[in-house]
Amino acid sequence: MMDLKNQRRMAAQLLKCGESRVWIDTNRMEDVADAITRSDVRTLIDSGTIAAKQKRGVSRGRANYLRTQKRKGRRTGQGSRRGGKHARKPSKERWQQTIRPIRSRLKELRDSNVIDARTYRKYYLRAKGGMFKSKPHLESHLRTEGILKE
Repeated sequence: MMDLKNQRRMAAQLLKCGESRVWIDTNRMEDVADAITRSDVRTLIDSGTIAAKQKRGVSRGRANYLRTQKRKGRRTGQGSRRGGKHARKPSKERWQQTIRPIRSRLKELRDSNVIDARTYRKYYLRAKGGMFKSKPHLESHLRTEGILKE
C-alpha cells in the first residue's frame, strides 16, 4: 500500500471536506502517487479518480414512521402522556364542545316554535350556568318538565 497521506490532505483541502471523506480509486493508485502538486490533485479530482464521499447523516426514517403513527392516533396511551389533563385539552375547549351543541339545539327549538322566547332565555341561562352536561341531557330535562313531547 502506497503512502498517499499528502495527496489525501491536499484533496481534502480542495474538496473542502475532511480527510476521512476523501475517496481514492483503488485501480488508479499509481496516478495518485505520482501527483505531487495541488494542480495534479485537481486534475485527478476532475477526472473522477479522487472524489468526496457523501456526508453521513442521521436517518429520519424512524422519526417519520413515528410521526405517521401519531397522526393516525396511535401511541397516545396513558404512558405516553406528559402534562396534566388540562394541558392536553384545555378546559375552555371542553366547555366550548359542550355548550355549542346545547345552544344550537335551543335555537332550533325556539325557531321552530317548540319553545317560546321566555323559555328559551330561561334554559339558555341554565345552560350557561353549566346545568346540562350534553344535548341529550338538555332534551331529557325538557321532556321531564313537559316542554318537549315524547
